[in-house]
Amino acid sequence: QASAREFDRPMPRAAAIGLASPINGELIKLTNNPWIIRPRLIHERLDVDSYSLINDFGAIGHAVAQLPDSDFVHLCGPVTALPERGSITVCGPGTGLGVAQVFRPPSGGYHVIATEGGHMDFAPLDSIEDAYVRRLRSTYTRVSAERIVSGPGIVPIYETLAQIEGKAVHSLSDKEIWTLALEGKDSLAVAALDRFCLSLGAVAGDLALAHGPTGVVIAGGLGFRLKDHLLGSGFAQRFVAKGRFQGLMSSIPVKLITHPQPGLYGAAAAYAQEHTQ
Repeated sequence: QASAREFDRPMPRAAAIGLASPINGELIKLTNNPWIIRPRLIHERLDVDSYSLINDFGAIGHAVAQLPDSDFVHLCGPVTALPERGSITVCGPGTGLGVAQVFRPPSGGYHVIATEGGHMDFAPLDSIEDAYVRRLRSTYTRVSAERIVSGPGIVPIYETLAQIEGKAVHSLSDKEIWTLALEGKDSLAVAALDRFCLSLGAVAGDLALAHGPTGVVIAGGLGFRLKDHLLGSGFAQRFVAKGRFQGLMSSIPVKLITHPQPGLYGAAAAYAQEHTQ
C-alpha cells in the first residue's frame, strides 16, 4: 500500500511475500521484528488476485535452485558446481540466522524445505566461545546459534574479547561494530569479525552434518559483504572440523551466493512454482 502511494500507480495483481518467520496459522509474527501478518486480510488490503507467502530463507532456497553458477563464488571444498541431485544446505546471517534445505530428486525438479535451524543450540569449541556463551546465557539462558551467528551477534563477541583483553567495553551497536570491522578501523572489531567467521563455519558445518547435503550455500544479509573475509578467515577449517567426519566434510563444495536480491528472485520463483502447477 505504501509503495502504491509512493509511486502513484496501481498495485500488481499478484504478490510473492517472503517473511522471516514460520509460515503457518492465522497470525504470523516475524521472529526478529514486531510486525504481524494476517494472511486472510491480504486479498482485501492489497487487492491482489493471488499471492504466495514463503519463509525468507525458503525464498533464497528457490533462488539457489534456479540461479546459474555465475551467481555463486567458491568458498571451500571441491571446486565443482552445486550438485544437480541430492540436497543443498542454505544458511546465512542477517538480522537472524536463516536456514533452508533444497532437495533435488533423481526424477528432476526440486523441493525447498524452510527450517528454523538457526535456533538450534550453539556449540562452543574453545575457551573464547565458552566465554561469550556464558555472557549470553546470563541474559537468555538458552544460547542459540542465531544469538552469535547473526548481525547482532557481533556485539557479545566484541564485548567478550574486550573483557578478555582487559579493555574498556564501549557500548557500540552491531552496525557500528560491523562498520569498524569491515573497514579495518578498530583492531578489536576486526578480531570480533575473525571470531564471527569461525563461528559461522562451525555452524554451517553442524547444519551440513544434520542435513547430509552434497553442497552448502552461504547467503543472508551479511553474506556477500563477508566474501573477502570468509576467504581469508578460518571459516573453512571450522567447517570441516567435525572429528571423525572431517573427510566427509572436506568433500562438500561450499559456495557464497552473489546475486544482489536472492530473496526477491526466489520469492518470485516460489510463486511461479505454486501457481503454475
